[in-house]
Amino acid sequence: MRVWGGEAPLHAVDTTWVLISAALVLFMTPGLAIFYGGMVRAKNVLAVMMNNLVAIGLVSVLWALFVASLAFGRDAGDGLIGNLSLSGLASLPHRLAGFSHVGSSPLAILTFQMMFAVITAALISGGTIDRIRFSAFVVFIALWLVLVYAPLAHWVFSPTGWLAERGALDFAGGTVVEINSGFSTLAVVLVLGNRRGWPSERMAPHSVPFSLLGVGILWFGWFGFNAGSSLGMNGVAVHAFANTQLAAAAGLLGWIVSERVRQSYPTTLGAASGAIAGMVAITPCAGFVTATSSILIGAIAGVVCALAVRFKFRLRYDDSLDVLGVHGVGGLVGMVLLGLLATKGVNPRGANGLLTGGGLHFFGVEMMAAGVAVAFSFVMTWLIAKVIDRTIGLRVTPEEELAGLDLTQHAESAYSVGGMGRVGS
Repeated sequence: MRVWGGEAPLHAVDTTWVLISAALVLFMTPGLAIFYGGMVRAKNVLAVMMNNLVAIGLVSVLWALFVASLAFGRDAGDGLIGNLSLSGLASLPHRLAGFSHVGSSPLAILTFQMMFAVITAALISGGTIDRIRFSAFVVFIALWLVLVYAPLAHWVFSPTGWLAERGALDFAGGTVVEINSGFSTLAVVLVLGNRRGWPSERMAPHSVPFSLLGVGILWFGWFGFNAGSSLGMNGVAVHAFANTQLAAAAGLLGWIVSERVRQSYPTTLGAASGAIAGMVAITPCAGFVTATSSILIGAIAGVVCALAVRFKFRLRYDDSLDVLGVHGVGGLVGMVLLGLLATKGVNPRGANGLLTGGGLHFFGVEMMAAGVAVAFSFVMTWLIAKVIDRTIGLRVTPEEELAGLDLTQHAESAYSVGGMGRVGS
């Protein structure tokens, strides 16, 4: 069924698929909150969940007001940033700039992309938990969304962005979401400093089963994240859906095999982390590679990310819940393997990788896109964090950190005696 005319008529089925996918991606953020909540100590459960929830509210409002326009509005021809023509999501054109081939409604596409911005911001909370002030986190996310996320999204996701125009492929956010969140997290934690007592003090997850529930929600939502990035119900969406499942499964197996070889026993949290690593790595590749390649990508990501998580202890940076090790490194793995394994046999609008009949040019463009994402997200985020730290302060006091962020930042306790709720109620 056609909704209304245009260069390529809009289709109700395509628009419906994008809206369903947007809902699935939104569901990932509460899933992330549950995943993170289980991995922190009991005194910080609500704090990390609150950071995820405030990301939903703050990012959604700013996105609608003007950030969506910076990311997907028409630019001046330099491919660096969009204009404000889409501000307020009002008076939208029949087609977004560069999307004449897409059959979904422009508002549906921008709503779908809103959910990407939400979860990317929420991911950063995993590295900063246990010591960041809530008010500072809110200010940080607002500035980061405008100064880091919007430009990078325009460069890669908008067909008029300078990296997209040079042929960079990133199906669902290996650069914009995964590398960006991972290396932004690294920048923030370097400004914040390590948690008190880390790494000598053991800071064990307070509820692994809680985290496993969160992983299940993330896994479910990731089908919308990847398959929805086709922006229509078509064969590419089917490939992306199947590839997501296969990479997640292979990532799970790769991680626990790595654990079995290294420490003689696999862990449930390792299995969960491996599934996420596989889905992270397949994110840029999902609509451009075969099923067999997806298995390989997931397995490699599971092993590499497991090693990366351990490497932080050597480098002595305290990324609390391993956002860099899983998302940053996993995104890099996905971009490298996309440059090697992409095939036009899956998606004619894609490219052939270095190992599938393509040349060095496409592989080089992918490496450039990954490198730009690393450098831009890290440097800009470090500057934002430094400014906030020097003005209002990023970190809670030692006394507040010891008491826990649930009590000191929100006056609540997840497991207070006599039931949940406000302290003293």
